[in-house]
Amino acid sequence: MRFSRKALAVLLIFLAVSMAGCIGSSTGTSPTKTSASSSTTQVKTVQKYITVTDLLGRTVKVPANVTRVVAVGPGALRILVYLNATKDVVGIEEFEKRYPFGRPYILAHPELLKLPVIGPGGPGKLPDMEALIKVHPQVIFMVFVSRQTADEVQEKTGIPVVVLSYGTLKNFTDPVFFKSLLLAGKILGKEKRAEEVIKFIEEQQSYLENLTKGLKSPTVYVGGIGFKGAHGITSTFTDYAPFTVLGLDNIAANLTSTNYGWVQVDKEWLLKENPDYIFIDEGGLKIILDDYKSDPSFYNSLKAVKEGHVYGVLPYNFYNTNIGIAIADAYYIGKVLYPEHFKGIDPIKKANEIFTFLVGKPVYNELAKEFGGFGKINLANGNVTYGLPTNP
Repeated sequence: MRFSRKALAVLLIFLAVSMAGCIGSSTGTSPTKTSASSSTTQVKTVQKYITVTDLLGRTVKVPANVTRVVAVGPGALRILVYLNATKDVVGIEEFEKRYPFGRPYILAHPELLKLPVIGPGGPGKLPDMEALIKVHPQVIFMVFVSRQTADEVQEKTGIPVVVLSYGTLKNFTDPVFFKSLLLAGKILGKEKRAEEVIKFIEEQQSYLENLTKGLKSPTVYVGGIGFKGAHGITSTFTDYAPFTVLGLDNIAANLTSTNYGWVQVDKEWLLKENPDYIFIDEGGLKIILDDYKSDPSFYNSLKAVKEGHVYGVLPYNFYNTNIGIAIADAYYIGKVLYPEHFKGIDPIKKANEIFTFLVGKPVYNELAKEFGGFGKINLANGNVTYGLPTNP
C-alpha cells in the first residue's frame, strides 16, 4: 500500500504525540534516557500533601512525608521529644542552648544543642526568618502565637506553619494538649506514639485520683512558680495541676487570674490564709532563700514554716509546663501528705519511670543536682545550685 506524503506526515505527528504522552506521565525522580545517544529528559517529582487544621483553626497544607521540622515557642520542642521525633528536628532556638537545665527533654537529648539556631526563643520572641529558611524544614511547629503571626511566618518563609497548644492544663489530661499531640503525630507519622503518650498520661492521672479519692485534705499552697521567668514565694497557680489531680485544698484556687491560672499574691494574704503545708517550686527557690534573709519574720510567722511543713518540688513551669515533672511532683506531694496511701510508692523511682517513658532517659538525679530535688526545705540554711532565669 502506498502512502501520500501528507498521510505519512500525519502518521509521524501522531506517533510523536503518543510517545510524548508516555514520557510526561512519569513520576520518577531520576532522569529518563530516551535514546542511544544518552540524552536525558528531566522529570519533576510529584510531591504529595495532606491538609490539616491546626489549634488556631487554620487550614494548612503540609507534605505527606515529613522528616525535617523545627519547633518555635515555649514547649513546642517538648512535644516533638514526647513523640520520639528528635531525629526530625533540624534547628533549635537559642533559648534552649542558653538555658540547657531544668527541662527533662533537653537533659535527655543533649544532641539537640548541637543543631543550628533558628532564632532567639523565649516568651513572645519571633524566630529568625532567614535562619529558618537555611535549615530547610518542611514544617514549622509553633506555640503561643496569634493567627496573624503564624500567617506572617508562613508567608515570609514559604514553609507551612502549624500552631500547637498546651491548653490550660488545669490537670494532666487537657484535651487541647492531647489534640496537639495527635496533630503533630499525624504530620510526623507518629500517630501510634501520640496515642501511647496520651494513654500513659491518662493512666497516671487516674491512678493518682483513685489513691486520694475521698480523703480530707489539709490546706496547701505552692510558691515560687515560674511564669515568663522565675518568681518568689508570692507566685502561684490557681489551678496547680498536681493539687487539682490529688483533690487538695489549694488556698489559691478561688483567686482570679488573667494569665492561664498564674497569680501574684500579697504576703499579707498568705499570712492570713496560713496554709498547713507549703510546697516550693525549686525554680524560684533561690529568690525565696534570698528573700528569707531580708525578711525572716514573715516566713517564720507562717504555720507551715513553724511546723516544718515546707517541701521542695521540681520546677513545674519552665518554658511552658513540664508535664512529666508535674506528674512526678504529684506523686511526691501525695507521699508527703498521705504517706499511708502512698506507702508502696518511691517518688524518685516513679519520677524516673515517667521521664524514661516521655523523654527516653531517667533524668531525676540531674534535676535534683540542679535544684535540690524532693525533700524538706530549711529556709534558714538552705542553698540551691540553680535558679530559673528571671528574665529569659
